[in-house]
Amino acid sequence: MNLTLFNTHSLAGRLEIILAQGSFLAARGRRGYRIELYDMGNFFAEVWSNPETNFIALIRGLASKRALEPYVTRINLLEMIYW
Repeated sequence: MNLTLFNTHSLAGRLEIILAQGSFLAARGRRGYRIELYDMGNFFAEVWSNPETNFIALIRGLASKRALEPYVTRINLLEMIYW
C-alpha cells in the first residue's frame, strides 16, 4: 500500500486498511480530539476521533516527516527495535 492509493479510499476504507495493516505507534490529544499514529510501512497515518463519542472525524496519511514532530516525545524507539 502506498500513500496515493490509501488516499483514494473512503474514510471507512482507510480505517479498515489501518486496522488490517497498520501498527499503532502513539497517541496524543489536540482540540478535544484523540489522535492516533500508525505506521503503515511506506507512510504514517493519523486517526482523529472524539474520545467521548468515538466518532472518527478524520483519517489522513502523512507524507511529511515534519508531521511526526508532535509524537517525538511519545514514541519509545527502543520498543521498536524489538518488533
